Amino acid sequence: MQQSIRFFFSLVKYYQFPIFIVSCYNDFGLITILKSELSIEMEEALDLLKQDEWRIIDQSVSALYISALQSFGMDDTLCASVGSRMAPPTARSWVHDQTIVLGIQDTKLPYLQDGIDFLSEQGYHVIVRNSGGLAVVLDEGVLNITLVFPENEKGIDINRGYDAMWMLIKEMFSEFPLDIEAKEIVRSYCPGSYDLSINDQKFAGISQRRLRKGVAVQIYLCVNGSGSDRAALIEKFYHLARKQEETRFSYPSIDPGVMASLAELLDIELSVQDVMLRFLKALKNQSGRIFAGQLTAEEIPMFESYYMRVAERNEKIIGDLK
Repeated sequence: MQQSIRFFFSLVKYYQFPIFIVSCYNDFGLITILKSELSIEMEEALDLLKQDEWRIIDQSVSALYISALQSFGMDDTLCASVGSRMAPPTARSWVHDQTIVLGIQDTKLPYLQDGIDFLSEQGYHVIVRNSGGLAVVLDEGVLNITLVFPENEKGIDINRGYDAMWMLIKEMFSEFPLDIEAKEIVRSYCPGSYDLSINDQKFAGISQRRLRKGVAVQIYLCVNGSGSDRAALIEKFYHLARKQEETRFSYPSIDPGVMASLAELLDIELSVQDVMLRFLKALKNQSGRIFAGQLTAEEIPMFESYYMRVAERNEKIIGDLK
């Protein structure tokens, strides 16, 4: 009950909903109830989290030893299986070590191979994801979470998915007296309108992928380590891959100082497993049941197919550079 009230307060504070108090009596005495006039958009976003059950696929440890390409194949599989109602809404956590994930626009950089060579020299694997966005850093201090919902008959508004993830993160860290804002941090890497920040320092970014009536809302959370060091790495990559040449697409001019990890921003020691526990508690607070699971027998061949597509497409893009 205490966590639910904290969550409610954080939403009221940000969205500036009017609050009124209702008092009533029961067998235990006076009860005071806080109420707020929630907007329709807010209620719909919360409803996405309020599923009857959530299947949890936790790869926050096991994925350290596999290619990040498998994660993109996995999320496509879950979109298809959840979207077709073959599987329940699914939340997946994943961590990959020393990987730079490029977006499609990054592959158009004039000196891309120079940038990739630099990243390889720093000990990073480089892959290209099968969706939009720009370069991001994955390492053992970055936790990724994917929430996969089925589309309903009217469809799910794109902002509704973003807001649901944002609210979940706010709930996870609701005991800290700091505002988690959703807005673009322009000079960060992979900037977007749903960058999550504290005091204008970005620690997370949210994206979406839609496939076969399934919606995957994905977030990367810089849990610990140096956010500015990660940003400096991507800044150097763009410097080498673009040099001074004019490009049709506007790539970010990165300022490492606008990025930080949650551990840095909250000034606490924080591990990926600490955040995993917060995530599971927050999701349970908003849903009926959560249970641990893996891909079903029906989903495994789907994964093999989607992973093969992702891997072949990545090989073609990276291979064409050589």
